[in-house]
This record gives sequence, structure tokens and C-alpha cells, in this order.
Amino acid sequence: MKMTIKTRRLNRSLGGDISINILLIIFGLFMALPMIYSISSSLKPLDELWVYPPRFIVNNPTGKNYADLFSILSTSRIPFTKYVFNTVFVSVTGTFGHVLLSSMCAYALCKHKFHGQKLIFNVVVLSLMFSTAVTTIPNFIIMAKLKWIDTLAALIVPSFGAPLGLYLMKQFMEQIVPDSVLEAARIDGAGEFHVFFRIVMPMVKPAWLTLIIFSFQGLWNIGTTTYIYREDLKTLNYAMSQILAGGVARVGASAAASVMMMIVPVLLFVFTQSNIVETLATSGMKD
Repeated sequence: MKMTIKTRRLNRSLGGDISINILLIIFGLFMALPMIYSISSSLKPLDELWVYPPRFIVNNPTGKNYADLFSILSTSRIPFTKYVFNTVFVSVTGTFGHVLLSSMCAYALCKHKFHGQKLIFNVVVLSLMFSTAVTTIPNFIIMAKLKWIDTLAALIVPSFGAPLGLYLMKQFMEQIVPDSVLEAARIDGAGEFHVFFRIVMPMVKPAWLTLIIFSFQGLWNIGTTTYIYREDLKTLNYAMSQILAGGVARVGASAAASVMMMIVPVLLFVFTQSNIVETLATSGMKD
């Protein structure tokens, strides 16, 4: 007697697939419009930048705005490379510390039992509701007490404790990392650091790659702050904002500067976007 197995077919037609793809393309292009407009503006000559109503597409593209940008930066009292170094150093160091500390704290909160565990996590969730403007004065007082005003530590160290990273990593670990795997590793004699770095971190790779994107983007775009007053410690975003303050003649250079600031975060997102989608899909938002 032969048994027939009926295969379940998705109730979706070719026309439905085409419609969904067209809809996604339209929404994708709509979300990309600001980026496209910025690139177009950076290639416009000065007379096209002041046309009203503004034109979306450049008629006579030119690279003069980028040449003016580098010319202005080359005449600055502080070398352009110094701004770049400060920005890269703050972004890389702050991101590394944020990812490492957030992951270790999340591992302790979701894979170990101790008194006050839920209270600590509730405080972390509550802190997500506060704007950075609310904590500006307390942060300044702390930086002054530590004598970190006018040091890059005032930008780097506070980024280590950003609550979003801890929340994201904890929710992802609860969904992805099974307790049985950790118990098996401990029975085999693995220590906590070995379990964390060799087992947990590879399993939650999409989560910490997503966290790298969020943290790096925030630090890369850091501009003028209340903690840094020395010119040689300012970031690249600050240098670009000074170009924008130079008046009408620098409008083209400022448009080119906005594109330059956008390149690194966009490239970082492009290379890791699949991990971001996976993380957002399993980050525990059901709770």
C-alpha cells in the first residue's frame, strides 16, 4: 500500500510576489531619497544650489565642492588628519568597550541567578526612556570630578555604559543561547571566560555586529560637546560644522562634507546589514 504525502504549497501567486517586490522597491527608494539628494547637492555648482524651487537632480555636475572642501581643511590651523584621528580613535575605542562590557553584563544578567537581577534589568530598561539632554549636567559634574574635561576619555568612557547595548545583547542571548550548552561546557571543565568568549560570543555574532553599527554611528557623528574645548581634541564632525558656518560661499563645501561624513557609517551598514535584520527579528521584542 502506497502512502501519498501531500506537500503544502504557499498560497502566494506570481502576481503577488511581483507586487510585493515593487512595493518594497518603492519604499526603499523613498527611504534612500535623502541620501541621493545629499550626493546630488554635493555635485551641484553654486548657482544650482540656490535655485528655487530646489532641483533634485544636478544638471551640470562638478567636483569643485570636494576640491574646495579639501582646500579649506588644508588651511586649517589644526591638521585635518588630527580631526580624523580623534574621530576614529573615539569611535573604535568606544565601540569596542561598549560591545565588550554590554555583552559581559548581558551574559551575567540572563545566564546567572543572583539577588537583584530583575531590579538591575528594570533600571536598564527605564534608563532607555531618558534623553541625553537630561543627563548632560550630571555627566559634566562626573567628568569634572574625575578631571576628564578636555580629554578624549570624556567621550569614550560614557559610551561604555549606554543602556541600549545591554538591553539588546540580553534579549538576544535569552533567545539564542541555550542553558544546556553552557552547562555541558562547564561540566567539561570550561571556565566562565572560556564559556563566554568561545561559546556565547560566536553564537550571538549577529547581535554584537548590530551593536557595532549603532555604537559606531553614534560616536562617529559626535560633534561639539560640553566636555572638549581644546581645538586639537575636536572631532571630524566639529570640523565639518565649522565649514558650514563659513557663510554662503561654503555651501557647496558643506554639502560635500555631509557626504564625506556619511560614507563610513553607510559602508559599515552595507557589510553587516544581514546581521542587523537577524538581530531585530530575534531580539526579544515579544516580551
